[in-house]
Amino acid sequence: MAMSLPAKVMRDGLLEKRSSGLLQLWKKKRCVLTEEGLRLHNCRGGGGGDARSSAWSSRAKELRFERMATVDCVEYKRGLVYFTVVMATGKEIDFRCPQEGTAWNAEIALALVRYKNLQAVQTGRNRHLSTAHLGSTGEDEEL
Repeated sequence: MAMSLPAKVMRDGLLEKRSSGLLQLWKKKRCVLTEEGLRLHNCRGGGGGDARSSAWSSRAKELRFERMATVDCVEYKRGLVYFTVVMATGKEIDFRCPQEGTAWNAEIALALVRYKNLQAVQTGRNRHLSTAHLGSTGEDEEL
């Protein structure tokens, strides 16, 4: 499903993602949180500095909210926040970030809840519209 308009960026910065390989190394990613989900860009080269000045891959892995179940397992250790994004398939993706300011896990969780709420409202509105043209729903009739 292609998007016609670019999604509004809610946060852009660095996160570390645990690789799924045998060694499970932490890799820096430039993360862009939008209304539709989380885009993860790989770092090209050394990758010190902040998210916007480093060389980042234009290709991104996208974790879309429609395929995301929850943000889970928050732990605080040595100035870092560790959390897990759980996909609808059950796949778990581990992240960590510095504990300063508003933590990424909170922002991702809030954006996910906002997305799910909008979907539920849209589904309810569509259901209401489809029953409205079939005739009375019984809501306005006297008992």
